[in-house]
Amino acid sequence: MKTRLGKLFAVAMMGAMFACSAPQQVAQVQQPDEVDFDVPCSGPEYFTNGEYFRASADGLSPNMSIAKKIAYADARAGLASEIQAKVNVVTDNYSSQHDFNGNQEAKQRFQDLSRSIVSQTLNGTRVICEKMKKTKDGKFHCYVAMELAGEEIIKNMADRISQDDKLKIDFEYEKFKKDFKEEMAKIGS
Repeated sequence: MKTRLGKLFAVAMMGAMFACSAPQQVAQVQQPDEVDFDVPCSGPEYFTNGEYFRASADGLSPNMSIAKKIAYADARAGLASEIQAKVNVVTDNYSSQHDFNGNQEAKQRFQDLSRSIVSQTLNGTRVICEKMKKTKDGKFHCYVAMELAGEEIIKNMADRISQDDKLKIDFEYEKFKKDFKEEMAKIGS
């Protein structure tokens, strides 16, 4: 019995020795297919909210000024698209609720005018973030975020409509402003 116990002890000791002296195998962690990274001039603080329309974009080029022009053009295009969509909703709602004294031509003029204002309104945009980086291969990468206050759009609408003799008769500025602010509030919530 002692010999059996001695053999068993010897086997256990050899196993322990091999376990201690065997090279440790490190579990290999699979690398993910995607890697997290931060994009400059983007994130929640650069999203459209109840007060401002906002858009972010970037441009890449071997020429720094071209990278900047690409970023600015893309940000303005994004801003225009977002504003146009919101203005369309507000003007369609406003014109459907407002009878323009039965004048279909005035209703159509109002809708057309409001849509054309968007491109002019973009002149009031403000750059809220701009970062320029240089890539390893020597290209310039420009990141930009722009904003435009909803109040600017309302003001431009009122100014343009006040210049149209047919529309200013039927236009209720306060009602339009209220409708616009209600739509902007939907963005923020």
